[in-house]
Amino acid sequence: MLEILTAEQWSPYIAGAGIGVLSWISFAFADKPLGCSTSYLRAFGMIRGTFKKGKREDNPYYEKFVPGIDWQVMLVLGIIIGAFISAWTSGIFAISMVPDMFAVRFGDNALLRALFAAAGGILLGFGARFAGGCTSGHGISGITQMNITSILTVVFMFAGGIATAFVIYGVT
Repeated sequence: MLEILTAEQWSPYIAGAGIGVLSWISFAFADKPLGCSTSYLRAFGMIRGTFKKGKREDNPYYEKFVPGIDWQVMLVLGIIIGAFISAWTSGIFAISMVPDMFAVRFGDNALLRALFAAAGGILLGFGARFAGGCTSGHGISGITQMNITSILTVVFMFAGGIATAFVIYGVT
């Protein structure tokens, strides 16, 4: 049974069922949907408050999403730690500044890769706030609740991802 924990890839069906159960637990115990993007904003608010004393309180956004460590911040930390443990125990952990697929298309310049990653992260963060949630929030929790906005968001996320793969990587 423990062999699954050291496998290079997990069954998407088992992983999906696990995420579904985690979503139920989230609703049952926290009465909140599963999602991650708000955690980054709370953490940024804490960091911002450290450097700009009193400025955090002046931001009306932080009245709704009060900076602090909550269960969603811990969920994000758990995802990071769990991913590391999974990669380590399966024997595929490696530090790579430029993934092979990126290098084939754009070269092996680490700075260019970092710029692409930063731009993608900024766009993803903006999109998550603009859409009222991140991909996991809409895709897992929103669809679980049969929220039409989330269903439409996921349809367009997949369409955008497919179009981006075609344009950037020349997928045919």
